[in-house]
Amino acid sequence: MDNSTKADIGDYLKVFAYTAVMLQSILALILKISLTHNEQTGIGFTYNLVKFTAPAFIFGILYTTIRTHPHATLKDYPTYMRGQWSALFVPTICWTSIYLLLMPQLQQHNHFHNFINFCWQFINGNAAPHMWYNTMMLQFIILMPIFWYISRYVKNSNRRCWLIITVSTVIYFLWIDLYDKQVFHGPKMRTWYLFDRLFLSFIIYAVLGTLAWNFHKQLGHFLLKFWWSLIIAWITVYYLINHELFSFGFPINLYNAPYYKPSMTVYCLTIIGLIAALAFYQIKKQQIRSLRLFHWLAIYAYKAFLSHIFWLELAWLIFGKQLLKDSNTLVTIIVLYILTWLLSFASAYDLHMIWSKIKNRLLA
Repeated sequence: MDNSTKADIGDYLKVFAYTAVMLQSILALILKISLTHNEQTGIGFTYNLVKFTAPAFIFGILYTTIRTHPHATLKDYPTYMRGQWSALFVPTICWTSIYLLLMPQLQQHNHFHNFINFCWQFINGNAAPHMWYNTMMLQFIILMPIFWYISRYVKNSNRRCWLIITVSTVIYFLWIDLYDKQVFHGPKMRTWYLFDRLFLSFIIYAVLGTLAWNFHKQLGHFLLKFWWSLIIAWITVYYLINHELFSFGFPINLYNAPYYKPSMTVYCLTIIGLIAALAFYQIKKQQIRSLRLFHWLAIYAYKAFLSHIFWLELAWLIFGKQLLKDSNTLVTIIVLYILTWLLSFASAYDLHMIWSKIKNRLLA
């Protein structure tokens, strides 16, 4: 398989994550409308179903980065960051500017009133509903040398692997215990809202994504042999997280379905495992068409994610509200989802091609 068709489980996780996060955004938007209990119930179940996106992407990007930079050290960091600047930071700057300047109504928590406020909203992830996630993810890019070191330290040592997993698990669960007591309906709920976008909130997924490449042969063998057990675990934990969400009663508040609880951690890991099992299976069987498709989509997934709220907001303002009045909630969600997905990936591809042509002319 040539480089143009070479996909890994990181590509699969990115595509699944960004495809699912678009549905999360639509569900959160629709839930602001007055809905019946049955409609809210459907949205709650569906939202929990796709509540794996941030962990899946973090796991995937660490897996792919370690795979493509297996011997990287701190001296490789400047070269790495130059590549990430073009691929991640420039699109982030552009889309954050668009949201703050053209769609300021999408800001979260506070709105900017002066230049200092503008700069703070620019970097803290409040520019649009989904940008908190982007702020969190970029921290892992900046801190990548730590994970390069972990990969080199562990190598193929089972003892060191379990040591790192144990330490990171303890840190992670101490972190979510703090969140549960202080932030989630706690005394710091409003003042510590930035808590959820600090890299420690997803550290376990980054560490596991790093180690997954070191032990990818063993991992692939395990997942292909025991994928059925993951399905059983997924169904069991899915029931649990829905029970937890609906225990808060109506109206359904998606804030009550956070990533930072043990049940959701297990749920996300089972989904990551199932997606990885699919990827390992198609790689093993050399299903070239699927591998090529996922690799191609993964190239544009991040840029599609950045833009999807822009297209969703336009679709909602132009016809979405009226469609909801004329049809029903399910039809509206399906139409908005398909249109948002298509426009997001199409714009990501078109902007990538335009930027590539501009760079080629400038460098000619």
